[in-house]
Amino acid sequence: MFNDVGRTVFKDLNKLSFDYVPDKLVFRDAQMRRLFTLFRVILDSNISQNAFLTGGIGTGKTALSKRFCIDFQGLAHKKSKNLEYALVNCRHRTTEASVLLKILAHFDPRFPDRGFSITEMLEILRKHLEKRKTHLIIVLDEADVLIKKSGSNLIYNFSRFDEEKITGKSSISLILISQKNVLDLLDLSALSTFKRTNVIRFGKYTRDELHGIIEQRVALAFFPDTVESDVMDLISDIASEWGDSRYAIELLEKAGMLADEVKFDRVTAEQVRGAKAEIYSTVTESKLADLDLHKKLLLLAIARRLRDRAYATTGEVEKSYGVVCEEYEEKQYGHTQLWDNIKELNILGLIGAKKSGKGFAGKTTLISIPDIPTNVLEEKIIELIKK
Repeated sequence: MFNDVGRTVFKDLNKLSFDYVPDKLVFRDAQMRRLFTLFRVILDSNISQNAFLTGGIGTGKTALSKRFCIDFQGLAHKKSKNLEYALVNCRHRTTEASVLLKILAHFDPRFPDRGFSITEMLEILRKHLEKRKTHLIIVLDEADVLIKKSGSNLIYNFSRFDEEKITGKSSISLILISQKNVLDLLDLSALSTFKRTNVIRFGKYTRDELHGIIEQRVALAFFPDTVESDVMDLISDIASEWGDSRYAIELLEKAGMLADEVKFDRVTAEQVRGAKAEIYSTVTESKLADLDLHKKLLLLAIARRLRDRAYATTGEVEKSYGVVCEEYEEKQYGHTQLWDNIKELNILGLIGAKKSGKGFAGKTTLISIPDIPTNVLEEKIIELIKK
């Protein structure tokens, strides 16, 4: 069971990186076909296209956009058409200038990071595209962060990039990625350039789909017979609570590292359990940080309401939420929006929600916090709100 010093269960650890994109994305065929169908007009008719990918964390949006761009560029080259792509993470680049700098660096890695206005950078981009006679697909990941910080102007400029041309090929197409409905954040002028039918939705992965993803990564990243089927079953069961492939892959990677640490020649269920214990706090903090203010306030209200009990009704939570909003001088959301936020927190796995049973008058939803002490959660949220 113990391996030699220097031995490892990993054949290629890079295959477990979040940046790695498999040649084949399993269980996302429908979304890939839809994206190819939408964007074929670029190759067939020289027409720009826009699309919006939406879904929860770890549902494959970013990975699919990368795989699509690689494969679509290959298809374009087979048709003797020039096509390039640029991917921008808008959580890291929240201003129009920083987004444009990232795109321009694709064409000129030495492009200076200051000294040019937005208008000048757009014109420089235009010259690059004209010189290369190419079409550019721009992928804006977590686009909602950019829009909230800097507005819709840049997206509008990209979507209307060729409107002054009388003839000729189109230059830019857009793919926006977000957990939220980013179309609702766009101003009317930018929204007018997007077709609401060009929305591609990504649901949570099922337990069996997560098992398939884990099987694929085990084959790519581990030596044969180092990860047994019951270990893959356990990882799939744990991750299925959230339907999050990133969490599943991270569990697999961490479990493998723990096996190496104790010099085992295979990954065991005990290492999976150890991996979950280490990862959970990190995953939770990341999800908490991504919440908007009112979801943080709602979660704070739930944590306080559940200090000395297992469950609270939605009515009780709503009252506590009102008190917290008053404390932080925020106007509380109405019942419909509050219920939507409860559902989102449940999808993220930060709370539990189930229908009431005996002992409750009428039908209501019972809210719980199953995986983290309420006092710890309260401290983390207050800290994030202060930041």
